[in-house]
Amino acid sequence: MPKYPECWESCGSCASGDVFILEILVQIGDLLARDDNILTLETGKVALDIPTPWAGRVLEIHVTAGDKVAEGAPLLTLESE
Repeated sequence: MPKYPECWESCGSCASGDVFILEILVQIGDLLARDDNILTLETGKVALDIPTPWAGRVLEIHVTAGDKVAEGAPLLTLESE
């Protein structure tokens, strides 16, 4: 899980409430390019698409829809192509 935006700490408005996974956008076996969206997070006020910082094939997904996620938590395992 990438770092949350700095404004969440200073303002706190967007991140009010629990941060949880609304939807997983990939499946095991999918081939991803860098910056492809992998999931959508929901907070108390916003939905936020999370992209992958690397390209590769999805080997394993470590989270499911509805999971609460912390900053730095593993989301999926990629095999580089």
